[in-house]
Amino acid sequence: MDNGEQQHFAWLARSFGRTDYLPLTTEDLTALAGVGQYIDKYPGTHLFKEGTAADAAYVIQRGQVELYRNRREGRRVIAHVSDGAVIGDIAMFQDRPYMSSARAIAAVTAFRMEREKLLPVLLEHPRIAMRWLIAGLNQLESTQRRVLRLMHRTVKEQVAEMLLEEADAYGEIQLSQATLAMLLGASRQSVNEALADLRRRGAIETGYRVIRVVDPGVLEDIAGDDTPVE
Repeated sequence: MDNGEQQHFAWLARSFGRTDYLPLTTEDLTALAGVGQYIDKYPGTHLFKEGTAADAAYVIQRGQVELYRNRREGRRVIAHVSDGAVIGDIAMFQDRPYMSSARAIAAVTAFRMEREKLLPVLLEHPRIAMRWLIAGLNQLESTQRRVLRLMHRTVKEQVAEMLLEEADAYGEIQLSQATLAMLLGASRQSVNEALADLRRRGAIETGYRVIRVVDPGVLEDIAGDDTPVE
């Protein structure tokens, strides 16, 4: 096994659930690596589109992907995902069309796993199946916790919470104000007012399709207690 293969296997092993839970064997990783291939997507191009046959799942190695659904009033953004995210797997397992579209908003490299090849591997390798289950449960739990944290909060508190969650290592959030409003299910005006107040407090700076966190402490104070709700 050369160094490139070792790096590829190590990345796949980290992409599914807890790395301390049921470690994957070399045979598991070899089988998993054989179910697909890497693809590259330029900004503005799609990994898949809503309503098309869900014939594959994708693991994002690097880049940013916007998930959205088309509605009569226009495109509605559901989420933004990046390195390590698994997308398209729910529709793929259910053998239903994709529930949303996935569009690259930055250059993306992803591992595309074909349904016809992946399902037999999951049946033959229980460790992979269990790790995939754990990864899916982790994602569901994260979504539930986020919903619970956002319930009964003001728009300003919700905006502060999301900015803290979405900021990258440089404190930047590559979201437009309109997209932020759609993700929160709030009006654009209320989100703009919240951002304006955060600017006045010195917590953030805003530019074209980017928000920069300047003082995370202010955002933490506004977001409030992060104790999980049982």
